[in-house]
Amino acid sequence: MNTIKTLIFTRFKILSLLTISMALSIVLLMIRMKLHHSFYLLFLVWNLFLAIIPYAISTGLTSTSKTNKFLFLLWFGVWLLFLPNAPYIVTDLLHLINSKFHLMWLDILVIISFAFNGLILFFLSLSDMEKLLKQYLKPKFVFPIMLFIFGLTAFGIYLGRFLRYNSWEIVNNPIDILSDMFWLLFEPNLEAWIFTLTFASFLAISYWMLKAFSNSKI
Repeated sequence: MNTIKTLIFTRFKILSLLTISMALSIVLLMIRMKLHHSFYLLFLVWNLFLAIIPYAISTGLTSTSKTNKFLFLLWFGVWLLFLPNAPYIVTDLLHLINSKFHLMWLDILVIISFAFNGLILFFLSLSDMEKLLKQYLKPKFVFPIMLFIFGLTAFGIYLGRFLRYNSWEIVNNPIDILSDMFWLLFEPNLEAWIFTLTFASFLAISYWMLKAFSNSKI
């Protein structure tokens, strides 16, 4: 209970802004549903819920006392497993091909709103995890691990978007997903490599730009 109280007080501003932003996304979706008379894009609510999970994990880890390395490694693995769900929402823009032209602007606004929240949750969670990694590792190891996280996140998004895998399938369907990962990595699959490299670059540059802006005195 004390941990929850501490979390609410220390992150009241950011949690309030996140709540308002996500509420706006849902309101926009409800307007879209009313005008279109359709529940299409309702899946964005579930995608946003999945995007919250890695931020909840990293927030919980930062708000508690330092855990032992084994327990931290376990939580890090779970966090990494769910992390691609946050920026994954950006790829939901592909659903615009099914939008009606006269209200496409609203569909764009709805999806971008959800995707924006997903990216913010991703960057906040990643910032938390970077600080945590510096507590357990030497600074020289943190940067390569961050690069690995960006690459693995982008690859996870590819698996989810184009091969339709979910985060939990690494547990209940490990053979198929590991087999597909092996062939994608070691067989010439230009689409998978280009997507992974470009999306990872986008996430990395965006993250470090936001960090630079937050540290700027301007």
